[in-house]
Amino acid sequence: MAGERSGAGGPGRRSLLGAAVLGAGGAAFGLAGTARADDGGSGSGGRGVASLPVPTVVAHRGASGYRPEHTLGSYQLALDMGAHVIEQDLVPTKDGHLVCRHENDITGTTDVADHPEFAGRKATKSVDGVSLTGWFTEDFTLAELKTLRAKERIPKNRQENTVYDGRWEVPTLEEVLRWAEKEGRRRGRPVWLHIETKHPTYFRKLGLGLEEPLAKLLRRYGRHKEHSPNFVQSFEPSSMQRMSRLIDGPRVVLLSRASSRPWDFVESGDPRTVADLVKPEGLKWIASYAQGIGPTLDLVIPRDKEGRLTEPTTLVRDAHAENLLLHPYTMRNENIFLPLDFRKGTDPNAYGDVFGALKTYFATGIDGIFSDNPDTALLAAEDFADS
Repeated sequence: MAGERSGAGGPGRRSLLGAAVLGAGGAAFGLAGTARADDGGSGSGGRGVASLPVPTVVAHRGASGYRPEHTLGSYQLALDMGAHVIEQDLVPTKDGHLVCRHENDITGTTDVADHPEFAGRKATKSVDGVSLTGWFTEDFTLAELKTLRAKERIPKNRQENTVYDGRWEVPTLEEVLRWAEKEGRRRGRPVWLHIETKHPTYFRKLGLGLEEPLAKLLRRYGRHKEHSPNFVQSFEPSSMQRMSRLIDGPRVVLLSRASSRPWDFVESGDPRTVADLVKPEGLKWIASYAQGIGPTLDLVIPRDKEGRLTEPTTLVRDAHAENLLLHPYTMRNENIFLPLDFRKGTDPNAYGDVFGALKTYFATGIDGIFSDNPDTALLAAEDFADS
């Protein structure tokens, strides 16, 4: 399967994306083509998902390989590089505003520890069964959070990114939507977003449910429609089921390691694991309310015990049989994040053979990929399309 180009973005696959990627209500997304220039702001993305290239490059938390993640600087650089879609992760503030952070624990991504006025906010909490000690967005009002500044999450791996520490605030989703609207008008085409609800069950228990405020904002900016230029996504299937009742746009279920269970399954007593969800029966169930999956790359091509790639699984074929898109995560350029057989030299933070790795993943027929380095992924996608 790894060597097959059929189904990997050729005309047959693109027609499938346009004509047969179905929502829970059975409405097709549209025919393949390009987005209309007059769709540049909010609202419709022209022909929806079918307007996106295959493979699609999703800027993971923006251009997070070069700028502190989930900042307007990271999003802007990703857009300027040409990323097809830009990702946001959502967590709430104490007063119910949605802000863009990968986690509600902001200890490692902001300068909160340097603010003595917030020393008393440090706490230990259990988030999805994991004990964490730090500072959490749900304990701050938006006004308080806006006094903080973002910083690089993994400075040991990305020392160059630390030069931008302190430059940007934590953005709200509404600020990102306004930015996307402005950039869409300026460029004459829609800015696509990939918006994730983080820990939705945890926050719902706190009275800070994510889905309703998210849907309200998407409606305000005309991004709730069938062909709107954004995906919504979550590691909790019930969050996407809830979103299916609130908006008409494409929904994606994220899938972690095979042995794991979505946290909403843990809470509800559902015994299924991700290994169950990637079987044909599980994929059929996902396809009843979602239009895509975002599996970890190891579910597409597993690694052996030494970290080398093995043979592809049947996940791409099985997901496509249910008309589900696949946007796996996450490609990064540094050796430490690459499969062992694509690392170069001994420096874990030096760049490896990322083009070789991307070519191998694209050859499985995936529809897109999340990347911290969208410029690299875009070049690899171009090479693959021309091969």
